[in-house]
Amino acid sequence: MLKTNVMKILEQNKIEYSPFIYNPEITDGIRVAEALNEDKTKVFKTLVTVDNTNHYLVFVIPVALELDLKKAAKALNKKSIDMIKQKDLKPLTGYIHGGCSPIGMKKLFPTYIDESAQALDLMYVSAGLVGYQIAIKPSDLLKMTKGKIMDLTKEKS
Repeated sequence: MLKTNVMKILEQNKIEYSPFIYNPEITDGIRVAEALNEDKTKVFKTLVTVDNTNHYLVFVIPVALELDLKKAAKALNKKSIDMIKQKDLKPLTGYIHGGCSPIGMKKLFPTYIDESAQALDLMYVSAGLVGYQIAIKPSDLLKMTKGKIMDLTKEKS
């Protein structure tokens, strides 16, 4: 198995993780969870946003849920938060859409992890390449990203 930059960073920091690979043609997060044979509440996607003052923010939320941009903006005292354009993702983070990891971006951006992660022993995030995921303890992900836990998702209707 190829060692991604994310895996190398975790090993340098002596953080335990388990690597997983899946068919890189699967791009839908719920289907990724199915490919990993995992509950979709344990598989997280990494979303990169920009606020009204041009500061970048990273949000890590379950794949089946939607980021509530208004709720996040209010909680962070921002006028507004918007998703960045897909074409801006790689120059900004070093990652492509579908392979964006909260670990190992070109810069450490403020990172917010959905509160649902607190209830998990392990959570899955991208290992930095499409088709690669890692399982990591939420506390280790918080440490590696200097992240904060927040209520980030839209209520299910």
